[in-house]
Formats: sequence, C-alpha cells, structure tokens
Amino acid sequence: MHELGIAQGILDIIQQYVPQEQASDVQWVRVRVGQMAGVVADSLEFSFQAIVADTPWQAARLAIDKVPAVANCSRCSRKFEIEEVAFLCPACGSTDIRLISGTDLQVVEIEMDDGQDEAL
Repeated sequence: MHELGIAQGILDIIQQYVPQEQASDVQWVRVRVGQMAGVVADSLEFSFQAIVADTPWQAARLAIDKVPAVANCSRCSRKFEIEEVAFLCPACGSTDIRLISGTDLQVVEIEMDDGQDEAL
C-alpha cells in the first residue's frame, strides 16, 4: 500500500510548514489527487489518520480534491476528459494525445484554527 508512504510525505510537508507548538491548530489538509495518480482516496485517508495518531498533529483531517484526467488531442486540438482507459480522442479517434492533468498529487492548503472563538 503506497498510500502509507504518501500519507507520511503529507505529514512531512505539514511538519515543514507548521511548528510543533501549533500542531494542534491544524484542522484540515487539502490535497489534490489526480485520477491517474494511482492513489485510492479512502486508503490515503485511512493511512493519514494512522500516521498522525498519537502525534501532535492528530486532529488534522484530509480533504481530498479529485482531479479528472484531461488530455489534448494533437491532431484536432480538442481538450477532453478521459473517462475510460482507452486513450483516444473522442472527436477524431486519434491516439496522438497529450495528458494535461490527472496525475496530480499535491498538498494545496493547510487550514488552521485561528484560536479566536466568535462571541454571539
């Protein structure tokens, strides 16, 4: 399960940007995971929770944005979402395409509690 290694990498990034004294303030970590990245979102979430358990970052939760695989046809210039594993342009049938998204795996945001409770 390579999701465990990815989860450890996400925690490493958090630790790089958030001092341990502020670890409990981390609420959400938003990551982008491309359809073609080979990552199972549920396994990544489970692995992340296992990695942060019993650490100062244990309150952190993952928010996973799934990125579709999008390609561009070199023959007819049509941009399209790949919905199945057949890498063909739906407009002209060409296999001369270039994948332009869907392999993403990136931490895009760390949301922290600002420590200010709103008084109503």
